[in-house]
Amino acid sequence: MTQQLFAADALLPTGWARNVLITWDGAGRITAVTPNAQPNGTSVASGPVLPGMPNLHSHAFQRAFVGLTEYRGESQDSFWSWRNLMYRFAARITPESLEAIATWLYVEMLEAGYSSVCEFHYVHHDQDGTPYADDATLSLALLRAAQNAGIGITLLPVLYQTSGFGAKPPRADQARFIRSTDNMLSLLERLAPAAQAQGAVLGLAPHSLRAVPPDSLATAVQGLTALNAQAPIHIHIAEQTQEVDDCVAWSGQRPVQWLLEHAPVDERWCLVHATHMTPQEYQDAARTGAVAGICPTTEANLGDGIFDMPLWLQHGGRWGVGSDSHACVNAAEELLMLEYGQRLSLRQRNVLATAVQPEVATAMTLQAVQGGAQAAGRAIGGLAVGQQADLVALDAQHVALRDLPAHSMLSAHVFGSHRTSAIDSVWVAGQRRIASGRHTLHDAAAHAFVAARSATIAPD
Repeated sequence: MTQQLFAADALLPTGWARNVLITWDGAGRITAVTPNAQPNGTSVASGPVLPGMPNLHSHAFQRAFVGLTEYRGESQDSFWSWRNLMYRFAARITPESLEAIATWLYVEMLEAGYSSVCEFHYVHHDQDGTPYADDATLSLALLRAAQNAGIGITLLPVLYQTSGFGAKPPRADQARFIRSTDNMLSLLERLAPAAQAQGAVLGLAPHSLRAVPPDSLATAVQGLTALNAQAPIHIHIAEQTQEVDDCVAWSGQRPVQWLLEHAPVDERWCLVHATHMTPQEYQDAARTGAVAGICPTTEANLGDGIFDMPLWLQHGGRWGVGSDSHACVNAAEELLMLEYGQRLSLRQRNVLATAVQPEVATAMTLQAVQGGAQAAGRAIGGLAVGQQADLVALDAQHVALRDLPAHSMLSAHVFGSHRTSAIDSVWVAGQRRIASGRHTLHDAAAHAFVAARSATIAPD
């Protein structure tokens, strides 16, 4: 059945438009976007309408770990000391706790302006590393969580085989992650009907070059392509300087350089973080058409470093944002952190504005939606015919937005709402999932999340 929404202002792929009537069909696909229209008795949005933001990098279980590592445990804490603590937490996750944690996280994402998520899922097995009777148990828990919350999902089961470059054997605390390449391809075949049934996309995530040897990487990509030639491929790359140094010691090349020379990187790929690249790597990676998956609040939380976005854009690079470890679950705050990181690094303002879109929040939103949609492998690239009706309506009466023009409302949403939500409504595939800023599952999902977290961190 056809549905419509009228917006006094809407952010289309070409920029802001006035008096826009958005029409979608029963499958949740946009069939018409008509500026300069009349409401004609249809529903009227509470404020400016934006495209839903894709979240291109998520480790759902880590949401329950937030706040538990913000103390100095070593003389100099780093990503690597954080990872050791995270592994201890991951070892205690159960299928029930994962589903509860993910459900609450996906509710939070919807309330925060994300309409879809790319789930980079690497906890596969039981707590001692033994496969579950149904090898897809934890993957199916994530699909159920997404379906119950009503968020779109691209599920990316992670191939993880070694603990370091040169095929170092996995550590004992990585046992839950380990799969052979054939086993991973079998898992993808097992998951395909469940994913298709709920409109999810299924891809693959070779964890990193340190965790997947060259032969396995090549075989896995070939196998995935045989299953689905359009399936997305995500990989952690060049996140940490130690990773770069270790890769050079192993191969004589930096991680991005090695990947581009040894793998068929193209538009299907998302290079997650890609923080530490040379100017030549920026140029070469951008030319492949791959998406850079930037996770600003996690990269700040872990002390990763700052991605050189102006250099990436200079070469026509595509990008999107993810909440990764979920120290922050807020699409607007990721954009704020991204821009502020560039300002601190370059000592300039409005760095990510463009000649076409001088309003920096507008420019960032449009680019992140396009890049995130590409990384997700889903038709969620904006308010345009043929795209899914993933919509976000801002609250024009929020004190930070009230009485401003639409483009300034978006700027105030990103830079001035100060941890209070300026989001009123969110639709996913044309179904309203958030109304008056809240999800119908908010209270129940929050209660289940707290219980799951408490059980996970409880002493033995």
